[in-house]
Amino acid sequence: MDIMKEYNEWCKNAVDDKDLISELESIKNDENEIHERFYTSLKFGTAGLRGIIGAGTNRMNIYVVRQATQGLANYVLSKYGKGAVAISHDSRIKADLFMIEAARVLAANGIKVYITKELQPTPVLSYLVRYFKCQAGIMITASHNPAAYNGYKAYGEDGCQMTDMAATAVYDEICKLNIFEDVKTADFDSSVESGMIEYVDESVYDSYLEKVMEQQVNPGICKDANLKVVYTPLNGTGNKLVRKVLSNIGVKDITVVKEQELPDGNFTTCPYPNPEIKEALEKGLELCKKEQPDLLLATDPDADRVGIAVKDYDGSYRLITGNENGAMLTNYILSCKKSSGTLPEKPVVVKTIVTTKLVNKLCEKYGCELKNVLTGFKYIGEVILNLENNNEENRYLFGFEESYGYLSGTYVRDKDAVVASMLVCEMAAYYKKQGKSLAEVIDGLYEEFGYYLNKTYSFEFEGAAGMQKMADIMSGARDNMPSSVGEYKVVKVSDYLLKKENDISTGEISHIELPKSNVISLNLEGDNAVVIRPSGTEPKIKLYITSVGKDKANAEAICNNLVNSAKEILGIE
Repeated sequence: MDIMKEYNEWCKNAVDDKDLISELESIKNDENEIHERFYTSLKFGTAGLRGIIGAGTNRMNIYVVRQATQGLANYVLSKYGKGAVAISHDSRIKADLFMIEAARVLAANGIKVYITKELQPTPVLSYLVRYFKCQAGIMITASHNPAAYNGYKAYGEDGCQMTDMAATAVYDEICKLNIFEDVKTADFDSSVESGMIEYVDESVYDSYLEKVMEQQVNPGICKDANLKVVYTPLNGTGNKLVRKVLSNIGVKDITVVKEQELPDGNFTTCPYPNPEIKEALEKGLELCKKEQPDLLLATDPDADRVGIAVKDYDGSYRLITGNENGAMLTNYILSCKKSSGTLPEKPVVVKTIVTTKLVNKLCEKYGCELKNVLTGFKYIGEVILNLENNNEENRYLFGFEESYGYLSGTYVRDKDAVVASMLVCEMAAYYKKQGKSLAEVIDGLYEEFGYYLNKTYSFEFEGAAGMQKMADIMSGARDNMPSSVGEYKVVKVSDYLLKKENDISTGEISHIELPKSNVISLNLEGDNAVVIRPSGTEPKIKLYITSVGKDKANAEAICNNLVNSAKEILGIE
């Protein structure tokens, strides 16, 4: 690629956004800055696009969005002959503009577009795809990335994020296009007037909330529980719908973190708006000291994930991990449905392979089938789709991943912080009526099954040499599989790239019925485990450690032993 030629082409043609014109002018004598923006193009994958907002092929801007959407349009037309696409956006900078630009491209290609009048959570976009029977969907969001980022999530006709095959087909179409010459655009206002672009009616959101409400386990439990909640939407999309559904189920005492209540793509009070990290919850935790609620709820900017903190024994607030919250919700749903006789025949719970094995114990206790899938909520969505194709979708009860994403019900096919917030509050009310806090509930599960500690460690490898080092580490692990990690024998090896599972005790080798993925899972004695997974997009290897102890201190000691031993085995410093 001739970077300077590309830069000059942009200076000549990128005239529809004054911010880009100014940016391109400001870097005209800075080779490093020009190189950074043009040395590569953002690659379209199963998560769509994601990048820093700005000028160039390696940035998120209206031209990259248009090109991606033209590629999507070509894919839809080639596969279906015609089609419809739903689009929404979150509170990110330029998110509404990117939505409009995508709509213009689709309309110019004769594809019907349904767009939202204002920002909406990601699960609502998934719902719109299914509601309008669209062939695809687009959500303009960068999830929990810092404020400098925006992104473009693409969805298939089932409401799931695109599969590998579909994303590859779209990317192939994108690669054929000149970013300026080969993209069609229609006039937005004229397209709205003709009906080619249609705004979603408010009644559709009401129907979404009705579906959320149908997921209640104990309807009415919150009405007289006097549950007190502090809530922060982290300046994102959850504010209206989360508060509305909580009010609908009877949670009236909700105090919202004012600094984080309204949409703001600058995220000034939480530079990294991720409910997984304590820093994003600081404002909420400060308010908890004053309000003394039963729990703190925090939804991320596109409201597909939720984090919580609960009142501890000493009056402080304990952060609950995604694994802990998922385990509590699984236990709550299964135990209550079992007790009420509403547990379906052959119930199914789904989790990812790096999510807590405590759920295995819960499913065994309640006679529930547990399906393990690869990392990524689209794989949970695929399980639902397979059940649906067999007219068995009523078997699906709950699915979640350790990174704070949960879904009850089959009305959407992505994680949903709206339904998760409702269920967390319902669960808290249910146990509050029994005189228990959620801190006591999770500790009770640990007492019953053992203290399941889950920790993730990331190791970075810089540059091209780093990517080769990662490849060497993975091939080395396959060629020299350890018989033990620390003090614990390996009892089973699951290699998701080779799609083989080896039971060490019996010598039996079985086939893994999941898509290929460069992941190795070492199951150890005592239900401990080490999962090795390189990132597909970043120069990082992640170790997911499961350690099971009689208490937290014991589990942490085991975890330290396992991670140190795993690093030594893999040659990671």
